[in-house]
Order: sequence, then structure tokens, then C-alpha cells
Amino acid sequence: MPTTTFDKESIKASIVGKLQRYNGRTIKEASNQQIYRALASTVRDQIMQKWMISRQERKTSKAKRLYYLSVEFLMGRSLYCNILNLVSTDAYQQALKELDINIDDVLKEEPEPALGNGGLGRLAACFMDSLASLDLPTMGCSIRYEYGLFRQKIIDGQQVELPDYWLGNGNVWEMPVMEDACEVHFNGHVDMTEENGRMTFVHRDYNTVEAIPYDMPIVGYDTSTVNSLRLWSARSPKRMNLSDFGEGHYVQAAAEKELAEAISNILYPEDKHYEGKLLRLKQQYFFTSATLQYILRDFKKLNGPDWQRLPEQVVIHINDTHPGLAIPELMRLLMDQEGLGWDEAQAIVSKTMAYTNHTIMAEALEKWPEDMVRTLLPRIHMILVEMNRRLCARLWNHFPGQAERVGKMAIISYGQIHMANLCVAMTFNTNGVSQLHGDILKAETFRDFHAVMPEKFSAITNGITHRRWLMACNPKLTSLINESIGTDWIKDTSLLSNLAPFADDAAFREKFAAIKRENKLRLTEYLKRQQGVTVDPDFMFDAQSKRLHEYKRQMLNALHILVLYNRIVNDASFTMEPRAFIFGSKAAPGYNRAKQIIRFINALSRLIDAHPRARQMLQVVFLENYDVSSAQVLIPATELSEQLSTASKEASGTGNMKYMMNGAVTIGTMDGANVEISQQVGMDNIYIFGMRSDTVLDMYRDGTYNPMTIYETNHEIRQALTQLIDGTLLPEAPGAFQELYHSLLMADWGSLADPYFVLKDFGSYSMAQQRVNQDYADKDKWNRMAVINTAMSGVFSSDRTIREYNDTIWHMTPLHKH
Repeated sequence: MPTTTFDKESIKASIVGKLQRYNGRTIKEASNQQIYRALASTVRDQIMQKWMISRQERKTSKAKRLYYLSVEFLMGRSLYCNILNLVSTDAYQQALKELDINIDDVLKEEPEPALGNGGLGRLAACFMDSLASLDLPTMGCSIRYEYGLFRQKIIDGQQVELPDYWLGNGNVWEMPVMEDACEVHFNGHVDMTEENGRMTFVHRDYNTVEAIPYDMPIVGYDTSTVNSLRLWSARSPKRMNLSDFGEGHYVQAAAEKELAEAISNILYPEDKHYEGKLLRLKQQYFFTSATLQYILRDFKKLNGPDWQRLPEQVVIHINDTHPGLAIPELMRLLMDQEGLGWDEAQAIVSKTMAYTNHTIMAEALEKWPEDMVRTLLPRIHMILVEMNRRLCARLWNHFPGQAERVGKMAIISYGQIHMANLCVAMTFNTNGVSQLHGDILKAETFRDFHAVMPEKFSAITNGITHRRWLMACNPKLTSLINESIGTDWIKDTSLLSNLAPFADDAAFREKFAAIKRENKLRLTEYLKRQQGVTVDPDFMFDAQSKRLHEYKRQMLNALHILVLYNRIVNDASFTMEPRAFIFGSKAAPGYNRAKQIIRFINALSRLIDAHPRARQMLQVVFLENYDVSSAQVLIPATELSEQLSTASKEASGTGNMKYMMNGAVTIGTMDGANVEISQQVGMDNIYIFGMRSDTVLDMYRDGTYNPMTIYETNHEIRQALTQLIDGTLLPEAPGAFQELYHSLLMADWGSLADPYFVLKDFGSYSMAQQRVNQDYADKDKWNRMAVINTAMSGVFSSDRTIREYNDTIWHMTPLHKH
């Protein structure tokens, strides 16, 4: 099949031609937005050829295909990474230079797809990049959220949520696939009838929502494979009630349409009330049902109705519990539409579905009220009841007489549907996302399941795509690596370890440090431009960027900064290496304590800035509306990476890997992938503090921890906590942090005081920070540590992760030999 060339001249001609045809503009007349669309659609033309060929190759070879179901895909901007993966950066840069187009200005015009919140969604995005780069045929599946999460604004030190209408100017990368549209049904009732000695189930009087798929191309690096990310948009089949409209009832005329389309409006609607929970449940069933309907139609086209072959041709991966309803939905489709019996359908389902668990935290293990599921999804509820009956019978044989134990493992118990139990019981594999997390799942979270079904459990440490998180965001470091060890590491990141000897090369360390300095200057310009904040690039850059949650312990970091401030104020002889503490974080709209922590961080910033001596050594910056694009500026500039989660709580973390790959040194607990980072770099090149996971779990079981003892014996902690409530931080609202103060010292009903051990680990953290301060003063020592971190980061590439998933779980054959 002939392909169009995309050399410098053809790229220039395409951009100029598109501006003339679509906008009637020359380059000089066109706006940056118009130039962006012309450039992006030129890149898209290049991708379309490969995408078409990839689809044909998959169908011709009948290759096994992965469907990766995730409620989030935090993709980041696509334009530059697509050019990079097409290995066309030189041609495009030369073309744009000759057209006198500033590429940085044009790249900023691309909207940030608001399709995720944090680590879960970013991991899914990294996985999609690696799957395409390794030629593994995959479709990612989620919801096309119109508004995504929210755009964060800091006003008077507090988070304010604004709608993030990222689709306002359209999305040049997406393509509607109307022929794959389908219906998803809610509510109604199920009629049971017997036909030819077989029970049939017919869903009647349901409400219908149309699912419209939009596909985005996922380009592999230096390969002909282009996979698809399929995002489902909800639409009402009844566009407008003209009768109501004609009578002047304008709101009622559009009401049904609005209710249906709310499904794909916002990621994670607030679920503290019934309506919010109901909307989340609708979202999860909507995209899993639409996806499963497509999977079976596609399988049937290629293989006919030979359903026994489904596990050979298809693997469906459930990323956390949100897509767990795919399990009963596949049962429903196989039984009610394709006529299979229960045993036959369940055997197929349990060989086709795999599940990744991302948390051990009880509140994050999803549960749905049984009555809600019964009303909204009557047939799905019937299937879950039967699944539960069969599972409990099996468990009862294993644990005779132990009703409470069986109840904890049940899919349905105490009026709740337990999604994690459903996912573990009904899939063929459950994996943790770091070695420590995998051990905790087997020993704690799913201990009883592991006793019954040990063969199901595995652990595969997360990874990040080095193409975005090193090559795209840190091109100068990438060039230095290429000059030093060649380019083979790009396709085999284990070769990054060849950099390790350069840690002892003074000239290399100097170049490495100069690049870090340039990245720091880029961040200072970004902060000045975006927020009007001036940061001294001579300060050490210390960053903690992740979702705001108490277990991630931004509070520990902020409390320590307040103690440093007090040391400066109380002791005229105290000095330290000047340091800028940068926080990037969003708090869930209904998570008031997390929002208080953001307010505390911003109050701390103002307090320090108002003190002439303190501001010479300390600065606190809250990076507003932290997203993938700002991360790509922050991470290469960072020198110290804060990974402070309470040991046992962070399943893996991926921010820790991104910082490490870009030459930041980690200060962290022995939690998640920090454990494996410490094994890679050695304990001399990381700052480990705090309790280990076994001690933390023992303390939860023991229940005797009393933070008041620490408060009474540590005068620095006592002073800092008192400042939370005496007006030091917010003279205009001295009671604003009362709840934060109480959460650290006094137990809530039924829970520990200081449940994430902020005060317990404070002393160890403070001592580790003193070591950081001493080592940073020795620039040669610090730069040596930084180089070692980059050199040993190759194992954390998502290419390695995906190879392990494929070897252990999916067993797909690449479309092309490597």
C-alpha cells in the first residue's frame, strides 16, 4: 500500500495548505490556535495511514487483543509526543523553523484532556504508550468526560473548583465511530419465561442511553502500530420533546436529554449523596456495557459465534474496581443474547477477565448499595445474586461454620455489593502494583481469598513511559544520555545503567548539573508567567506533587516547613541551604480536610514571605491546577522528591519514578515502589525514614498509639501545632485549622487519632531532612547521587511493566517481531 511521505517540505506544504483551505489565512495572518490545528491535523494525516494498516494487520492475523478498561486515562497533550513517537521531531522542527513558527507557542494551544485525576489515570496512559510501542494490539476504553475533573484556582489561599471544558475548541485527535454506537439500558424490570425447557430473561420498560464511541490514536514509538483509545459519550435517543417545547415548557423539553448526557459530563461526581452515587454507578455500567457489546460484535465478525475461543482472542483487563461491572455484563450478554448456559458463560468470563488492585484502603474498595443496583440494573443484580450464591457455597466448603469469614469474602453482604470481592473471585488473575503491595494483598487485604485461590495472585511493579517523562519533558538530558551511552537505551531502558560509571566523571556531573539548572530556570519562568510567583533558582527545588490525601502526608511536609520557620525565627544563628518547597495537588471537591491542608500550605507561604530572614532560606509555592503539562515542567527541575505516604498505604506510586528518572533524589518511606527504588540506587542514594509497613499494620491492630505523648514531649511539634489554632497562620480566621489540629491529636469516633502517623514519623523525617541539607551543601556528592538515580531508573519504564503483564497475564503475540 503506498504511503505519503512526511518530510520537511511536505510538512510545510501541508500546514500552509490547511491554513488556506480551512481558515483562508497565510502563516503571518493565522492565530496560534489556527496554526496548532493545521500542524496537529498534518500529524494526524501521518498517523491515519499507520492506524488503518494496524487495524488491517490485527484483523488479518486474528491476533489476541487486550481491552484495557479504566475510568481514567490522564493522557496529557498529544501533539509533541505523537511527533516524537513517529520519530519525526527533526523534520517538524526544521519545517516550523523555516515557516517562522514558534513551536512552544503553538504547543500551548492544545487543550489538556481532562480525563483523569492522578496516578491511576496516568498509569493507564503510560501503559497505552508502551503497549503500542511493543506492538501489542490494544484498545483502551473509558468515558469521554466533557468537563473532566475540575480546573483548580487558588483564591485567598483556598481551592476553588471551576469547570474544565477541555472540548471547547474540539479535539483534533478524536474520531467518532458511529457504526459502533450502541444502546445501554437502565431501570425497568426483568421477565422470566421458559422456552424449550430453558429459562430466558427479558429486560422490559427500561430507559435507554445511546453510547457514541470516539477513538483517539495511540502511536507506538518507531513502529507501525497505532492502537486506539475509545471514549464513550452518552446521548439521549430523544433529542428534544417538541410538544413540551411548543407549549413553552423549555426546561422539561430538554430534561431527559440532560439527564442521559450527565453520564459523560464529569469525572468522579461528588458521591456523598444518593444522586451522586447513582450517577457514578450509571457511569461505570454505561462504559463497561458499551465496551462489552463492542467486544462481542468485533469477535463475532472475525471468528463467528465460537464463544469457547473468546479467551484465546480477547483479554479484558479491569483497572481497579470501577470497571468491575464488566464481569456480570459479559455474563448477561453471553447468556441472554448468545444463549449460553450459566456454567459455560462463567467459564469463559473467568478465563477472559483480569484485575489490577490499586489500594488496600478500605474506603477505596468500592461498595454499592444493593437496593440501588437492583433498581438501576435489575438483570445485573440477578446475575450478581447467583454469582454470590455459588461463591459462598464454595467458600463454605473451605471454611465450614465460619459465617463471618465467608461474609467478608462475599460479593453481596450486609446490603452492599463488594466490587473488590467480585473482581478477585471472578477473574483469573489479581495483581498488585509493587512487590510490597502484592505481598500485602496476599497477607492482609485478600488473605482469605489467597488461602482458597493462591494461583490467582501476582505482583507487577508499575512503570512510566520514558518517552514522555524523559525524552519529551527533558530533551537536553536525553541528548546528554545519547552522547554518553548511545541511543539503544530508548528501546531497552535497562541500558540506562551504563550511565552509572559517569557518576564518577566530574565533566559529566558538571553537564548534568548545568541541565538541571536550565530546567530550574524554565520552571521559574513558568511560575512567573502562570502565577506571578518569583522563585530564586539558587534555592534547592523540593517538590511533592500528587493527589491531596491524608495518607500521602502533605501535612507532614508542611508541618516540617513550619518547624524550620520556627527554628529560623527562634534562633538567630540557625542557617540552612535555601530551599523552595513546591506543592502540586488537587483535593476532591467534597474532601474538606484535604482542602484545609491546601489552605494551610498557602498560609504557610504567606507567613514565610512576610518574614525578612525566613524568606532568605525558605519559600513555599503552591503550583495551581497541577496537570500533566505542568508536571512536565516541574519534574525535570526538581532536586528532592518527597514520597511521604504512610508505609503500607501507597500501592506503588509513579511520581517517584518520574522524579528519579530526571535526576531527583528521593526522600521517602519504605512504601510502594520506594522499596524497589532503594534497592536499585542503594541506601546511600536515597533518604529513607519512618516506620516500615509491618510496624504500621501492627500499630493499627494494637490500637494504643497516642500522639498526645509526642505533643507533650516534643516542644517543636507542640509549638507548630499551637500555631495552627492561635492565629499565627491566619490572624483573620484563627479557628480555620481547628479540625486539622484535632485530627492530629484526638481520635474521631471509631478511629485512631493521627491515623496516618504524621507525628509518629515526624522525628525520623526531620532527621532525614537534616541529612538532605548537609548533603546538598556538597554539590559534588549531590550530583553524584542525582546521576545514580537517573542511571538506575530504567527498570521503572512501563515497557518493562508491560512485558511482565504480557508474560504473566495476557499472553498476546506482538504484531511485529522485535
